[in-house]
Amino acid sequence: MTSTLEALKTHHLEEAHPDHRIFGLILFLVAEGMIFLGLFAAYLTFRAVNSLPAEQMPELELLIPAINTTILISSSFVIHGAEDAIKQNNVKAVQRYFGITALMGVVFLVGQIYEYSQLTFGLRDNLFASTFYALTGFHGLHVLVGLLAILAVLWRSRQPDYYSDQHHFGIEAAEIYWHFVDIVWIVLFVLLYLI
Repeated sequence: MTSTLEALKTHHLEEAHPDHRIFGLILFLVAEGMIFLGLFAAYLTFRAVNSLPAEQMPELELLIPAINTTILISSSFVIHGAEDAIKQNNVKAVQRYFGITALMGVVFLVGQIYEYSQLTFGLRDNLFASTFYALTGFHGLHVLVGLLAILAVLWRSRQPDYYSDQHHFGIEAAEIYWHFVDIVWIVLFVLLYLI
């Protein structure tokens, strides 16, 4: 009888106070997206009024960024598997998907650090260099934050019944954030390396 009353109280509280955490996350990502849009606009403005002669524009390596792009896009599909797994209360599968995604995120960051070490220009060499490092560095920071969120979900998932098909906000939030990071990288990759 007591558990039935507690269930009714919980149900009533959920109806009286709906969960707005996903809405809050989406608002946060919209704000972050606006920051990226400002950086994209700065880069495109630089390209439009470029005062550097074409021969002084640095040539960017395409292989490492293309590999990184493949890894990051693939990781979106991997992390999405966790959503299907938690709907079936399969926390072990969630851990597996999040673990693989975390590894892919680390590989991406290592690839970006390696690319930085191979570049022929520094942060202060010219306006192109500054915008390049600002865009890729800011995105790298977001990858790191996403990686930390994924690791937090993995850590919490060690507790029995912490996540279930009914309670999985952390899993959902980390996945949405990771998709945002991937979409931003696709735009960055096209702007910096292909155009």
